[in-house]
Amino acid sequence: MGMTQILFWFLSVLALFSAIMVVVSKNPVHSVLWLIAVFFAISGHYILLNAQFLAIVNLIVYAGAIMVLFLFVIMLMNLNSDTEPQKNKWLKIAGVIAGGALLLVFVAALKNADLKNQMAEVTNGDIGLIHNLGIALFKDYVVPFEISSVLFLSAMVGAVVIGKKE
Repeated sequence: MGMTQILFWFLSVLALFSAIMVVVSKNPVHSVLWLIAVFFAISGHYILLNAQFLAIVNLIVYAGAIMVLFLFVIMLMNLNSDTEPQKNKWLKIAGVIAGGALLLVFVAALKNADLKNQMAEVTNGDIGLIHNLGIALFKDYVVPFEISSVLFLSAMVGAVVIGKKE
């Protein structure tokens, strides 16, 4: 087994364990911290797939900004077990049935996937590099990119107008 394969399995076990801990943790702050560990493991997978830009964006945007936002919201809500409403037994059963149905959909989707004939280029591929992303973004998708920039600009102006004090 090569070093890449060992690193892949380590990151996979870390991601799965952290994801399980997100769901199992009683404390919501601990769940957010485990979710940050999941994002670090996923960024490691992106690096193994030669997609450095995706790895850095995942760390900055998700593990950085969004998780800090989650932590602020959780701390501001002041969640504890005393104020949490007790869930009905039928609601728990409905949740288990819905989760099982989602698992069934995932298994059915993976059953039809032909994963044996798909290989990722990790040593000589340049699919995830920023240069190719820039070429695709500004050549094939320049109009949607510019429309989204105007949308973000109008959202910023709207946020300033709403947040402005009289």
